[in-house]
Amino acid sequence: MSYKVLVVYDNEANRELINGILRTSEEEFEVIMAENGREGYNLAVKEQPHVIFMDMKMPELDGVGAMKLLQENEITKKIPVIVVTAFNTPDNLEMAFKAGAFDYITKPISIGELKSRVSKAITVVESFRQAQEKIDKVEGEKLELEKIAMVSESTPFAFLIVKTNGELEWANEGFEKVHGYKLEEYKSIFGSTIFGLTNTPDIVNIFSQCLKKKSPVDFISKIQSRKNEEKWIQTFINPQINGSGEIDKLLVVETDISVFKRKEEQLDAQYRKMREISQNLEKANTLLGEQTMEINRQKRQIEEEQEKSEKLLLNILPFEIARQLKSKGRAGTRQYKIVSVLFADFKGFSTISKTLEPKDLVSILDSYFAKFDEIIGAHYLEKIKTIGDAYMCAGGLPLSNKSNPIDALLAGLEIQQYMNSLNDSKVLNNLSVWELRLGIHTGPVVAGVVGRKRVAYDIWGDTVNIASRMEQTGHVGMVNISGATYEYIKDFFDCHYRGKIEAKNLGKVDMYFVDRIKPMYSADKIGLKPNEEFINLINKL
Repeated sequence: MSYKVLVVYDNEANRELINGILRTSEEEFEVIMAENGREGYNLAVKEQPHVIFMDMKMPELDGVGAMKLLQENEITKKIPVIVVTAFNTPDNLEMAFKAGAFDYITKPISIGELKSRVSKAITVVESFRQAQEKIDKVEGEKLELEKIAMVSESTPFAFLIVKTNGELEWANEGFEKVHGYKLEEYKSIFGSTIFGLTNTPDIVNIFSQCLKKKSPVDFISKIQSRKNEEKWIQTFINPQINGSGEIDKLLVVETDISVFKRKEEQLDAQYRKMREISQNLEKANTLLGEQTMEINRQKRQIEEEQEKSEKLLLNILPFEIARQLKSKGRAGTRQYKIVSVLFADFKGFSTISKTLEPKDLVSILDSYFAKFDEIIGAHYLEKIKTIGDAYMCAGGLPLSNKSNPIDALLAGLEIQQYMNSLNDSKVLNNLSVWELRLGIHTGPVVAGVVGRKRVAYDIWGDTVNIASRMEQTGHVGMVNISGATYEYIKDFFDCHYRGKIEAKNLGKVDMYFVDRIKPMYSADKIGLKPNEEFINLINKL
């Protein structure tokens, strides 16, 4: 069977995406598309699709407004609407379900999720269709019997109008065919109430229940006609409700089912079965709705936990490495030709640690490293690790760039300026001063993730060792760089030569102190902030 699906979405690419996914399904779908809620509602009335995909945010008429119109129209109110939204917050989902949504999927659209949702909607639609067909068949057969009774005087049907106190008010000519008496003749002999028409012991209780519940009742009884014929009579009492919700009168239909009793019993059995199926389907649909809400709640909870895990992962690993781990389950090692490694270390930390309580020591160190994290993040550097009071970061990885030596220099100058300003304030307030050495070297490294339980992103190579030596041989408050780094940054920064230092297995390495950004490229007097010309030149690297 082919199913008609209406896609209401203002974004053409997303409309075509849903169309493409549906065409790959095992079911056969005819896809109709609309650009906004107003057009979608009009198409729904005209085409009467089996399922509707509705975007929440659209021009002219949004998804909520369109669903409200669909619910107000008898033609469209039973069509399942699957909401497409990027904002799956509890408030947004509650608003969508109150407006008449059957289910929802989130953006970006998942192929598996979309197929699952449309399959569930089609299953419900198909179940209701089959049940309704059976109910319509049974009700059609009963209606046909009633029509025959009204148009044919020879049919043994009696129609009566009864007052709420049980008094017989009017009967058609069928009354005489069923009972053998005209109504007035019958009333003069047997009384004027409905209770004398049947030998059913519970007739008074049945009649009372009909009045109390304001709902139809029916029962079967045996009577003796005027000619002493035994007849099976089915009596149907239907209360007529006025505009105030009260019962005006009752319409009673008596049917001689002596000949057709077996056929009628079969029809009644089928009718009761179909009613039960319909009620069970409604209960199942209600339960399905409750389960959907619970699944959505659990899904939101899982998504929140996943978001927390992802944030934690991004705090541990660079974004690109975290992305590789999530998508591939691993992140391989990689060699980089130009990486600038920055080391920072507090002079005399062992002495400082002896004068402070452990919690105070950790708190101060945490505040410094948090500020370092903020500074290097603004200059596109990645934090590698901290070891005690030592802080290590690098530029030019995991995504390569040519500006990393300059980025590292700008971060280093800003870190030392922060520490120098902080120490000046501490001196004025007679507090202990934390002095920082900082060194930078540029060269090749190998980078990758190590470990299985507690993964860590790290770098290796002579470049790391030389950067560490630059920090160890530096001066507090200064940025000490290698000759290799100097060659990359010399056109933009004022530096002065310090001489050479022995590096293990590498011979002697030149060293420079970086004083400031050159005045022509500086936006401030002390040479810490680059001007627009500086930034434009760096962006061209």
